[in-house]
Amino acid sequence: MNIKAFFLYVLLFALAPYCVFSQELTQNIKGTIIDEVTQTPLPFATVVLVGTDPVIGTTSDIDGQFLFEDIPVKRYDIQASYVGYEPVIIPEVLVTRAKEVVLTFKLREMAASLDEVVIKPRIQKEKALNAMATVSARMLSVEDANKYAGGFDDPARLASAFAGVASSVSSNAIVIRGNAPKFLQWKIEGIEIPNPNHFADLNSFGGGGLSALSSNLLANSDFFTGAFPAEYNNALSGVFDIRMRSGNSGKHEHSVQLGLIGIDVASEGPLSKNSKASYLFNYRYSTLSLISPILPEGTEGINYQDLAFKFKFPTKKAGTFSLWGIGLIDKSGNEIEEVVADRQYYDDIENEDARQYMGAAGINHKIMLSDKSFLNSTLAITNNGLDIETDRLNNAQHLVPQSTIDNRYYNIVFKSFIKTKFSKKHANKTGVTATRMTYDLSLKDAQNTGDPLNTIVSENGSSNLLAFFSNSKFSAQNFTLNLGINAQYFTLNDNYTIEPRVGLAYQLHKNHELSIGYGLHSRLEPINFYFIKPQTANAAVTNKELDFTKAHHFILGYDWNINEHLHLKIEPYYQLLYDIPSIENSSYSLLNLQNDWFITDTFTNSGEGKNYGVDVTLERYLDNGLYYMFTGSIFESKYKTDLNEWYNTRFNKGYLVNALIGKEFPMGKTKQNILGVNLRVGLQGGERHSLVDEEASLNAEKVIYDETTPFTEQVDPSLVSHITVNYTWNKKKSSQQLSLKIINANKSEEFFGHRYNFKHQTVDEQNETIMIPNISYKLSF
Repeated sequence: MNIKAFFLYVLLFALAPYCVFSQELTQNIKGTIIDEVTQTPLPFATVVLVGTDPVIGTTSDIDGQFLFEDIPVKRYDIQASYVGYEPVIIPEVLVTRAKEVVLTFKLREMAASLDEVVIKPRIQKEKALNAMATVSARMLSVEDANKYAGGFDDPARLASAFAGVASSVSSNAIVIRGNAPKFLQWKIEGIEIPNPNHFADLNSFGGGGLSALSSNLLANSDFFTGAFPAEYNNALSGVFDIRMRSGNSGKHEHSVQLGLIGIDVASEGPLSKNSKASYLFNYRYSTLSLISPILPEGTEGINYQDLAFKFKFPTKKAGTFSLWGIGLIDKSGNEIEEVVADRQYYDDIENEDARQYMGAAGINHKIMLSDKSFLNSTLAITNNGLDIETDRLNNAQHLVPQSTIDNRYYNIVFKSFIKTKFSKKHANKTGVTATRMTYDLSLKDAQNTGDPLNTIVSENGSSNLLAFFSNSKFSAQNFTLNLGINAQYFTLNDNYTIEPRVGLAYQLHKNHELSIGYGLHSRLEPINFYFIKPQTANAAVTNKELDFTKAHHFILGYDWNINEHLHLKIEPYYQLLYDIPSIENSSYSLLNLQNDWFITDTFTNSGEGKNYGVDVTLERYLDNGLYYMFTGSIFESKYKTDLNEWYNTRFNKGYLVNALIGKEFPMGKTKQNILGVNLRVGLQGGERHSLVDEEASLNAEKVIYDETTPFTEQVDPSLVSHITVNYTWNKKKSSQQLSLKIINANKSEEFFGHRYNFKHQTVDEQNETIMIPNISYKLSF
């Protein structure tokens, strides 16, 4: 399909809503009311559609389930309340014709009895879903990922709008408070998974191009940027705790989306009429060939696909079982520049073929042990692989091998925890995680064009990472205390950590809260670094004994609910990093590692680092069709090695500012269609780099930096804008959406470092402009 045909196709559907007979359309709203800690249903709870006239309300049944039938299509604030529990409002729930709305209210039992006092329900969209979180945590909404400009249906790109988080146009790598992206942990259904991004780790370890996590499959999830609860191990800068929603157990629902960058198909529904078992799956296939004329050279051959699914099997006495999975396959590469006169850089004389895959699947079981506790257990397997072959033209114009990467990783993970509510004031979550890490690694590289390939890593084996945690939450009328501990042990080198975690929140006033959080956190380096072989005869592996990289997190927080829809959050923080792998008698530290696979050095845990700053967020939640969010961060990110001098880290941008705003306009004769216009503008400090050693670079015919004063240089600040426009209309049996999404609408130039120009014998800056547009049409029925 060419671009003209595609636009004509989209235009026909855009005009369709104006040709539909005007009528009021309706849909069902259903859900469950449960206790936040024990997950037990709350029977006969009250559920109300706030602001309706007359008031529309219902009560939950003996299983905590409620149902509103034939509710007119539009947005609603929905409130749930239960005697002895804090009432909760889920605001601005969008009801469309295509899909039933399925909600889960998790109510928190009041720690103190407040006789004859009316408790005002709180809108806690800023709070994390994890009740054990105190600071630096927020819930990430699936609807926001689709709505916010720059989100591009990608949770990682959406997170870059939050305070303290930096990202770029070309990569969705998440830099949290000056930490490298590789320090972030990704989890699905409570299990750590490999980087779930397409083209992961190519431009930046920990990042990729676009997420394999489709918004069709995700539930609201948690995003942590520091001092996270005790259940999270092997994470240093932050945690992305992704949750999959369950399919509709009462009705089959489907969607198909067609866009410039590919297709997206999803389906869900009951597995049987006689049970509450359900299925949900999503498949995406994408190619950039339609928009390759406006992207950098070499993108026309890029394609990727991903698949995700979840099956849920409730039983009467044996608990609830669920089977879930996600996988992706990518293909990319580079071809030799055909015009000989245009060959200037090594990329121009290289053929590269890159293939990647990633997968994770698990089976989960949850069962009530009593009316006060439940047991949750998951057995999962994850795998990922990277296969890159690079050939380069030599002086005789013959292709010779330049480098190869052939890495395979397989993990078997078992996680189990018990959550218990001992009383109104005390809840506890205790569990274990055991990970069997199996790897087959091969990295080879030629020092110069035409040289034999040197083996950097060649290893086949397995190791174990074992972890235990316990976290208690103590509640009173005005304060909440979270106390926890995490311990982990790495069998490859017998290193272990014991990590205390604590968080305290004090309610100064009904609208003001002070909080403080502390945590000791640690993370392993990428496993291939433990098996680096020095390039000397008969040398042994030298990095096998590397310890965890560790960090103390100290955070203060102030929250002000200015009104029901406007919230201010201020968080000053300090992070002290230590045991960072560094090269002795040099300024080189793995704290700054970005995407260098072929390191041959010996490291010791002699480095340190510090990140400190303040994050500010002012957010207005969607109300009367309007939302906005302003975030700002001022910070410093420093490190030192055994030379005992402090340097800027690679990620020390200095400041980050984001402004998001969006407005929804009811459209059509019945005002049941919605036009949403969303804009985001971001300003951040420029990328850092070291001075280029011109003489050494010319002699070596490759870029060599002066590492005696690392990362002293900084390019100009970047100002980037994103646009999202959605038009959603409802028909009798379907909903449809036409979307325009543009990343980097103002065509801001991005800095990609330096490269050696062998034609002119110079070292040149590499700057490119990447704008990613997508026009898509989605049909849900």
